[in-house]
Amino acid sequence: MRKTSSPRIAPSEITPRDLYHDRRRFMQAAAGAAAAALWPHWLSAGEKLPGVRKTDHVLPDALTPFEDVAHYNNFYEFGTDKETPSRTAGSLKTRPWTVSVEGEVQKPKLFDVDDLLKLAPLEERIYRLRCVEGWSMVVPWVGFPLAELIKRVEPTGNAKFVEFITLYDPARMPGQKSSVLDWPYREALRLDEAMHPLTLLVFGLYGEVLPNQNGAPVRVVVPWKYGFKSAKSIVRIRFVEQQPVSTWTRAVPSEYGFYANVNPQVDHPRWSQAKERRLGEFFKRPTLMFNGYAEQVAHLYAGMDLKKFF
Repeated sequence: MRKTSSPRIAPSEITPRDLYHDRRRFMQAAAGAAAAALWPHWLSAGEKLPGVRKTDHVLPDALTPFEDVAHYNNFYEFGTDKETPSRTAGSLKTRPWTVSVEGEVQKPKLFDVDDLLKLAPLEERIYRLRCVEGWSMVVPWVGFPLAELIKRVEPTGNAKFVEFITLYDPARMPGQKSSVLDWPYREALRLDEAMHPLTLLVFGLYGEVLPNQNGAPVRVVVPWKYGFKSAKSIVRIRFVEQQPVSTWTRAVPSEYGFYANVNPQVDHPRWSQAKERRLGEFFKRPTLMFNGYAEQVAHLYAGMDLKKFF
């Protein structure tokens, strides 16, 4: 019998049978971990977000030019007119940044925003966004469904609403030195609204990291509601049993209801909501019910009087 000089392999070094047969899943997991390791510790405005997947959330509408999206903003933390935020938001430092998820959840957690950003695959979704003042835009947002985060923290049976709270730091947000609103900014959704697949936790637009004036480093986008429901620069997400009082509802309850659904049949007390002007266009267009997303979301409000619950 011919002897071999090959060394004897110890049983402890033999790859387990189940791991060998599941090699595809093992390699995919390893590749995913390697890709995450290649991410920089943090990304700044203007940089491309890696690994963004295109989706079927597209519209026949033309995209609003990036320059308009980045220079025409409602963000009172940086100023009350539309052009000021793009000039003053440079004072906002978005790292370090944490988001506390708390309240009626079984797994409360303090997330570093960079870990939060990698919680689920990033998608590009083209959504309309309409402002209650009568202007609108079409933006390719980058993020993932808020439901991905919600499922991980496991809301309790008492959780009926989700409240979003913006950073309060007048040194970084000079508009907060004004008493125009009761700071910090607070917004909220019903839990089923927050869980809806269209509700997006957003980290970028046009494939790039969010500019500060657009809500960096993390915001929500709820495309069938008026834009003020899409909270920006979030630092706390609270799950609660009772309906929270949102900032604009507290300030002017007769004009800004909790639901704030895009409903052209409900006029703002000071102007009509029947038509809107898309940024970059001259002529107005009719406002669509639920901003054009009625087919996907109307069932959430079945039986509700949307003129009363505006």
